[in-house]
Amino acid sequence: MRAIRAASAALLSAVAVVTVAPLALADEVDRNITSFGFSVTPATIAPGGTVTLTSDGCEVPSVTVTSGVFDTVTLTEGRSGNATVDVDAKAGTQYEITFDCKGERGTTTLTIAQGEPRPKPDGQDTDLPAGAHKGVKAGFGTASATGSEGLGTTEVVTGALLIAGALGAAVALTRRRA
Repeated sequence: MRAIRAASAALLSAVAVVTVAPLALADEVDRNITSFGFSVTPATIAPGGTVTLTSDGCEVPSVTVTSGVFDTVTLTEGRSGNATVDVDAKAGTQYEITFDCKGERGTTTLTIAQGEPRPKPDGQDTDLPAGAHKGVKAGFGTASATGSEGLGTTEVVTGALLIAGALGAAVALTRRRA
């Protein structure tokens, strides 16, 4: 009898996971899907630094890029453009960057880092704050690429598999005791 109850509980839990997981994944879906591609690099920059803006796939020859942290830039299809971030941009703030392709808009975020940009040894500017060092790229940042917060697909699937494994182990242990 216990085995039947444990199996029923495991099955009910599995149904709950299968039902809720797609909803969790649906929240993560990028609501900023456009018919054209766009990007801002780097995603984090010090006040006064320069970002590179790119866009491709727009049917008109130009894309307008606007933000509250730099002047409006017009990109010619196939070519990137640069924008200088305001020197008075507030550190730690995320600014929205809007790409406009014939009325269709896509947005991304730009994060302002602490400090001032420092020159590289060869005289070129860098986007790192003074005293900062480049470190190892490690781990899975959930907000780094997309600007979204919360669990990613990998985390949700891993969690669901761990729950299913725990429930399976519980059923197996319950059957051994009976």
